[in-house]
Amino acid sequence: MDTLLRVKNLCAAYAQGGQRVRAVDGVSLELRRGEVLGIAGESGCGKSTLAQVLALLARPPLWVEQGELWLDGAVYPLGQGIHLPRELRGRKVALLPQGALNALNPTARVREIALEVIRAHEPKTTPQEAYARARERLEQLGLPSRVLEAYPHQLSGGMRQRVVTVISTLLNPKVLVADEPTSALDVSSQKAVVRMLRKLLEQGVIEGVIFIAHDLPLLRSVADRIAIMYAGKVVELGPSEELVEAPRHPYTQALVGAVLVPEPYIRQKRVEGIEGTPPDLRSPPPGCRFAPRCKYAQPRCSELEPPRFGGEERFAACWLLEEVLA
Repeated sequence: MDTLLRVKNLCAAYAQGGQRVRAVDGVSLELRRGEVLGIAGESGCGKSTLAQVLALLARPPLWVEQGELWLDGAVYPLGQGIHLPRELRGRKVALLPQGALNALNPTARVREIALEVIRAHEPKTTPQEAYARARERLEQLGLPSRVLEAYPHQLSGGMRQRVVTVISTLLNPKVLVADEPTSALDVSSQKAVVRMLRKLLEQGVIEGVIFIAHDLPLLRSVADRIAIMYAGKVVELGPSEELVEAPRHPYTQALVGAVLVPEPYIRQKRVEGIEGTPPDLRSPPPGCRFAPRCKYAQPRCSELEPPRFGGEERFAACWLLEEVLA
């Protein structure tokens, strides 16, 4: 399939008191044109850090240490001291952040926020042209143009998130990185945001979405494929339905088992929490980072980091799969 974005061996760390805390460690992922790629995992597993890096918004104390970015046909090396072309942000890749109220200037009307975003990349744009573009995008997505005159606090939480989605896509970015855009919304508002993202894809406004969430049932409904992150690493990847129905990595199995979902045949199963906590990334354990919490852990799990077993389309990094998938 046509690759839109790919990262290889991506590492990013936070500088903390003279120490580097690596929150993204050797991540390699691919987003295809027309695809929604979901990324899931517990809090602190590196999802939002990965979002900042993929949206090209990493700033100190977050540093990109190494990696390679393939974006819309061009290759860019990543690392300290490497500055990517400014025009990539907003036009090639954009961030849809979580917390819509915090993402919008509370003292500005929506139309003024839209003008500021457009002028940052197109300084010669007149206010009338910017307002017309924002109004057209709102109408395109079935939203009332009157919200342009509103302040953020005058809008509901769901409407604010939809407005942020509109603002984030005013420059028609190829890739939209959605960092938990539905985390604070009710179910109906979540569905509205998901429908909007799908509509943007179908209309060709954007060409691919990286959708980050805690909610596996939600990702199952919106994403084509899902990547599972744990302690800064991708431990499993596969088609959404297959990954949720038949998870291979013990961590993915634990995530699925810890979620209450509406399907009757799953609802009968007992919901169980995941014992223990994610490792301290200042000194991660050797071997498999999930081993201290894994009921299937073998001695070598605490000594040797497992490779990816399986193919490019479906893999999991677990020693249990060595004989099955090697």
